[in-house]
Amino acid sequence: MYCKRLIDKYLLEWASRDSHKPLLLRGARQVGKSTAVRELAKKFDTFVEINFEKQPIYKTIFQDDLDVTRIVPQISAIYGKSIQVGKTLLFLDEIQECPQAIMALRFFKEDMPELHVIAAGSLLEFALNELPTFGVGRIHSMFMYPMTFDEFLEANGETLLLDVRNQSSADSPLPEALHTRLVELFRTYMLVGGMPESVKAWVEHHDYVRCQEVQDDIVVTYEDDFPKYKKNVDPTLLRQTLRSAALQATKKFVYSKVGSGYKTAEVKKAVELLALAGIIHPVTRTDANGVPLGSEADTSYQKLLLLDSGLLLRLLNLSLGDVSELNTQILTAGAADLTNKGPLAEMIVGLEMLRYMSPNIRHDLYYWVRLAKNAQAEVDYISNYLQTVIPIEVKADRQGGMKSLWSFMRDKKLHYAIRCSMENFGKFEYIDKEDNSEIRHVSICPIYAIAQMQHIKQSSAK
Repeated sequence: MYCKRLIDKYLLEWASRDSHKPLLLRGARQVGKSTAVRELAKKFDTFVEINFEKQPIYKTIFQDDLDVTRIVPQISAIYGKSIQVGKTLLFLDEIQECPQAIMALRFFKEDMPELHVIAAGSLLEFALNELPTFGVGRIHSMFMYPMTFDEFLEANGETLLLDVRNQSSADSPLPEALHTRLVELFRTYMLVGGMPESVKAWVEHHDYVRCQEVQDDIVVTYEDDFPKYKKNVDPTLLRQTLRSAALQATKKFVYSKVGSGYKTAEVKKAVELLALAGIIHPVTRTDANGVPLGSEADTSYQKLLLLDSGLLLRLLNLSLGDVSELNTQILTAGAADLTNKGPLAEMIVGLEMLRYMSPNIRHDLYYWVRLAKNAQAEVDYISNYLQTVIPIEVKADRQGGMKSLWSFMRDKKLHYAIRCSMENFGKFEYIDKEDNSEIRHVSICPIYAIAQMQHIKQSSAK
């Protein structure tokens, strides 16, 4: 069973171009990179897949020189299948096992520009960091993540529900029955997560225990990889940092909470390596006085998001013991109470925002917090539309909890914000009496509709 992915469209566009660079597909282990390439291969007459981990014999082809006009015929001879320009997709998987092959990618662009070549691999980012250069300007990268909620819906055959949701807006919200159905499906997604094997287990068996077994296997695989990260980094420190990141998810990450005996610099290095592996995604504080948001970023204040909600729960299970009560609350709590159950909802909003951005570049996430003493205020995410800063709050209901948002908008002289919650599509206005009765406009983006956020921004900007 192949689950349609957002990356499919971008891969097909790349394959259809008259002029294309070799493609490097990047992302954490087991997010579906190889599967997506094999699906794309159905569009070609022939497909040649080399796995440098399983088939080390191919490494020897790249040892003498990087002449691709020699390398390609030799690959073809060993593989036993003709490689034809314009008709064959050549896939170099687990390419981190052969750094020379990474270096050779640039020469495919120079010497065989019409041949379709894709490379991918686990822990690829670490191999790239070890290379002085790997073809800047001659290789195109795409970044892939776990499945979005929309991909989860499609995998479960809910395309009609997805179509109706995409036609809804603040002026035309969903019927209550469909809103309720989407909330229920989102509850399931919080537990199943977006790792393709976990989603597949759910689609085939509708059994949370089977999904948890898959998730546990993935966590073990990630931790088994830790010795491969860097020779001078303690795998135990990486494990403790990962579990501490789960416990501190969506809060300012405090290095000292990782465990005694480790220096801040050591923990910081561990965080950097986990981010490089794609297992965590930092959310960095910004002053947010304008765009680009990164120009006022403060990396000493960061929140850390785990790459997947299902894996977060399994890591919490390892750290806290049995989390079945939390799982039950996620499945049974009222919609207005659901987003308060741990950091899951806020984390998923950030992850969904990241996954719906263009895969052609690496994106950063930002938030805002006031640093003044005795004046605590925080806005969950800071985004932008065109040249305008847009604050995004994750909340459960219409009552209270918006003081930080109003304060931020007043300080930055902003008039538009987005609230992500388990509410239906909608909008409201707030008359700020502390700022000469300025009117603040807030659009409600349901958490199950983060894919629509860009459309909501555009509609509100008109």
